[in-house]
Amino acid sequence: MAAVEGLFTLGDEPRLIGGRARSRGSYFFPKSLAGSDPACLGDEIEEVLLSRTGELWSYTTGEYAPPAPYVIPGDEFEPYVIAAVRLAEENLVVLGQVVDGVSVEELSVGMKMELVIDVLYSDDEHDYLVWKWSPVGTSENGEQ
Repeated sequence: MAAVEGLFTLGDEPRLIGGRARSRGSYFFPKSLAGSDPACLGDEIEEVLLSRTGELWSYTTGEYAPPAPYVIPGDEFEPYVIAAVRLAEENLVVLGQVVDGVSVEELSVGMKMELVIDVLYSDDEHDYLVWKWSPVGTSENGEQ
């Protein structure tokens, strides 16, 4: 179950669900952000599936617990890695966590990244899923 519905697809090749302004060709993620660009006011926004891969544009370590839907997965908060990945086809930068097991020391600007779906947190009834970025050739637990 998605932690937040409507942001990504599931399956073997998951994709982020974005929007594209028909007349301008501008892309947005999430789709609801299309209304925040004054140049696109009144433009028809179509739903599109965004590219699964891109280049690492920037990265950092999150040293604080983010807002909901984030839930601390263990007893204590542990820092995590955040990546800004540029999708070339859409010319759009999308933020997301990096898969567990990959440190900032293993990342470098320009490296190829791919979208994966991973568990954000679990309760007694469900695993709540979110998108994450993984270096191409690395499994979801950070192993090469």
